[in-house]
Amino acid sequence: MISVDEARAKILKDIHPVGTEVVALSSAFGRVMTEDARSRRTQPPADMSAMDGFAVRAADLDTIPTTLKIIGEVPAGGAYDGAVKAGEAVRIFTGAPLPPDTDTIVIQEDTDFNDHSVTIKEGAARGTYVRPAGLDFREGDIGLKAPRILSPRDIGLLAAMNRPWVTVRRKPRIALLSTGDELVRPGEPIGPNQIISSNSLLVAALVEAAGGEAIDLGIAKDNASSLREKVQDAKSADMLITLGGASVGDHDLIQPVLGKEGLSVDFWRIAMRPGKPLMFGKFAGIPMLGMPGNPVSSMICSFLFLIPAIDALRGIEPRHPPRQKAWLSHELKENDQREDYMRATVLGEKDGLPVVKLFAKQDSSMLSPLSAADCLIVRPPFAKALGKNDMVDMIPLTQPYPVV
Repeated sequence: MISVDEARAKILKDIHPVGTEVVALSSAFGRVMTEDARSRRTQPPADMSAMDGFAVRAADLDTIPTTLKIIGEVPAGGAYDGAVKAGEAVRIFTGAPLPPDTDTIVIQEDTDFNDHSVTIKEGAARGTYVRPAGLDFREGDIGLKAPRILSPRDIGLLAAMNRPWVTVRRKPRIALLSTGDELVRPGEPIGPNQIISSNSLLVAALVEAAGGEAIDLGIAKDNASSLREKVQDAKSADMLITLGGASVGDHDLIQPVLGKEGLSVDFWRIAMRPGKPLMFGKFAGIPMLGMPGNPVSSMICSFLFLIPAIDALRGIEPRHPPRQKAWLSHELKENDQREDYMRATVLGEKDGLPVVKLFAKQDSSMLSPLSAADCLIVRPPFAKALGKNDMVDMIPLTQPYPVV
């Protein structure tokens, strides 16, 4: 068996970024931009008013109060092109360009006005409430540098820079193949000895959340011909994930069958719990992860290995589940030679750190504790027994991979 860190290093060593495509800005959220984005315009394009009020010459405000003649009005999207002379003002609204010769905005709350004149009751320094041209950015400026996962804020900036299209990594295509006579899809008739296939949907959701595109290859029966048939569609993907059948039992066919189809295996056992029978290799020239059949094992293996692999395919630094310290609310026995990932819930807080309690049953087939869990408690190999109020490492499950 190899360690979790060794396994991750071996997997990432063989992962290379996928190609690029040009997409509309409306479809770019969460995608990895691959080229620096330069602005195609200056923002704002001219000196603009930041408030509703009056555009004036600061020189006319030396004496307060003062009364100025109103010679025009300019709304947002409009313009006043005439000259503004001493003793004159223009009614202006937020977002409108300043008329020539004006340099200051007096907000309407500081005035009394009618249709013909305005009395300025409070003075204002030159440039007050004026957004100068290029305040945000200028044409040709690099607004965003690549590579970058595009957030909603980035989408707004690109739009303001007048960039309707953006070059991004295409979504990595991750093929998912479940195996086993005992599996049926949700909603299908269930035989007396069958179970619902939940793994593929769980892992597919993680793939989509990580920025990939999940391709469901269906369920292969426990025979060589079914497995060979189903796996053919994986050859157009960027990575193949098999779910179940990766161990060494009589009905575990991944290694013997796909080995004859060109599968080369790098490793297939990891010193971790759950997830020990994880296989990694190459099939048809693409990376392949053979995950255990139990859903909790698949989820944890996806956290540790699949999501960082998708990051590498997207051309960004692989993320790893963030860890933090927590207080244990009960005793915990010593660990064996495998790194342990245990489902737990957060009871509260002490001294700024969470207080956690492990679920009594940690069977890797149980999805209800997985759904209810707030975190995973991580224990290194051969960890000593712990008592109540001892400190442990935890991985939060609420937002393990924020996109924005």
